[in-house]
Amino acid sequence: MPNRIIFIFIGIFFLLFSPIAMGINADSLFSAANRYYDAKDYPSARDAYQRLEQYNYISAPLYFDIGNCYFKEGKLGYAILYYLRAQKLDPTDDDIKNNLAFVRQFLPTNLEGVKINPVASFLETIAAPFTLNGIAWISSLLFMALVLFLCVIIQFQLRGALIKMAGYALLALLVISSSLTTFKYRNGYVTQKGVIVAPEAHVYSGPGEDNDLEFVAAHGLTFEIEKSLDKYYLVIFENKRKGWISKDNVEVI
Repeated sequence: MPNRIIFIFIGIFFLLFSPIAMGINADSLFSAANRYYDAKDYPSARDAYQRLEQYNYISAPLYFDIGNCYFKEGKLGYAILYYLRAQKLDPTDDDIKNNLAFVRQFLPTNLEGVKINPVASFLETIAAPFTLNGIAWISSLLFMALVLFLCVIIQFQLRGALIKMAGYALLALLVISSSLTTFKYRNGYVTQKGVIVAPEAHVYSGPGEDNDLEFVAAHGLTFEIEKSLDKYYLVIFENKRKGWISKDNVEVI
């Protein structure tokens, strides 16, 4: 019985003080990373930032800082990977957007801006400044506004052209926001995307080096993942070229 009580107290101690210790360790790691960065020791700064990532201190600023370190090290594929991860968490941040565009200028091949599907491109342009939670909240508010509007109409038996126009406008806005929510969810969370982080990657007609070589893709190119098989992904690039690529050469955003 005494041993059991001791174990209970030890468990309570770790539950209470582990988060505090983790917080102190995270603060010291972040300060150390910033000092390394200011001293232009970018590999050490990146290592400290990525240890924070391992502790699950995930945020857009952290990914942004890691991306900056990779850029300073000349690892453009990884820089783009972390800028895109940061942008996924905070699509409204101008610094992330500007750094991403700046780094892409140094890529040997750049498919960014190649738009094959005009409808998807239009929806992506509209949805880009918003997070998924933001669009979902707008849709929820519009839905509640429409329900309240209908309740008021029924309760007070309102009629007239203006009432109809207001109702149609609310309905149209709800349909648009719901469509954007669905698009944002599918594009950002259902559809897996990746970045080539190796200096170059061979793209084959099938999952293996014994298949025909379709083309050689440069570092920093982004793609959508259609299928995963053993050590390969079937990917589609922004210009709609497809092929199988080794998982060792890429990272998922």
